[in-house]
Amino acid sequence: MSSELLFISGFIVFILLMLAIDLGLFANPDKAVSMKRAAIMSAVWIAMALGFYGLIFNYGHLLHHIDTIAALREVNDKNFHHLTINPNDLIGSLNLYNKNLALEFITGYVVEYALSVDNIFVMVLIFTAFAVSKKHYHKVLFWGIIGAVVMRFIFIFVGAAIIDRFHWVLYLFGAFLVYTGMMMFVNRNRDEQIDPENHTIVRFAAKYFAVHPRFEGNKFFVNIDHKKYITPLFLVLLIIEGTDVVFAVDSIPAIFSVTKDPYIVFFSNIFAILGLRSMFFLLVNIIDKFHYLKVGLAALLAFIGLKMLAANYADRIGLTTGNALLVILGILIVSIAASLIFPKKETAHK
Repeated sequence: MSSELLFISGFIVFILLMLAIDLGLFANPDKAVSMKRAAIMSAVWIAMALGFYGLIFNYGHLLHHIDTIAALREVNDKNFHHLTINPNDLIGSLNLYNKNLALEFITGYVVEYALSVDNIFVMVLIFTAFAVSKKHYHKVLFWGIIGAVVMRFIFIFVGAAIIDRFHWVLYLFGAFLVYTGMMMFVNRNRDEQIDPENHTIVRFAAKYFAVHPRFEGNKFFVNIDHKKYITPLFLVLLIIEGTDVVFAVDSIPAIFSVTKDPYIVFFSNIFAILGLRSMFFLLVNIIDKFHYLKVGLAALLAFIGLKMLAANYADRIGLTTGNALLVILGILIVSIAASLIFPKKETAHK
């Protein structure tokens, strides 16, 4: 077995093991996830991502089975790393490559993790609109995450194949991200609402499937008089999955501005997605306090889009991956700090 196949197989087995542990040890169908448990799981997933960063930092070259200068040059050119390779120093060149790859991973992870916060805003609206019991949040989000992992895998590797064949697509991604950031800023104060009865997915399901009108505990399906019905909880799951597809349209192009290596894009995406569920439970009751976060996310998207449009000139003007990470962290810290220092004024109700 090649080191590349071993690396990918090991990652997939690790993710499946962690999901099994999460479902088996941390899920209680009769009890809502506490903030303490959410904080512990968030810390665990962040620690796992940092541990994976260390793994890539030391052994990243095994990801593409790089053992010669020629192989390193091929991967370097294919994934647009722009590294200066010393043909007489394989070890030094591999160390430089691993360091750069690890930096791309952690930067992509931070970008994806930050953008997933906007997903939390929408998830809260969905659960509230459908009056889902808090004790059922975990099951919906767990299976939602499974679907998101599969969809992201498809989107990422299809996107990487398109970029490899049509490099100019990156400029379209960049323009799209700038536009998305601008629209997010313009609509930052707009109250988003979800109509449970007229939602597109609800109407589609009602047209083609038998829908049970009431929740049946944490069941997605129920059999009545030898006929299978989908429950409102399953409709919520479908809407969560549809929402992730919409967010993937922003997040996947964003991470391709950081790295063109599809494996690194996939790894950083998956770690961010897996940490999303625990972060949801950590922030669900306080998410409204971070009212400037959408402004920060809008600025983040616009910055990433501009960096993508700058292409090869980005490094020349100082927008290296390391500096970009500092800018991204700065944007997030300022938006969070501003939210806490200047709390949102409560609207008086008469």
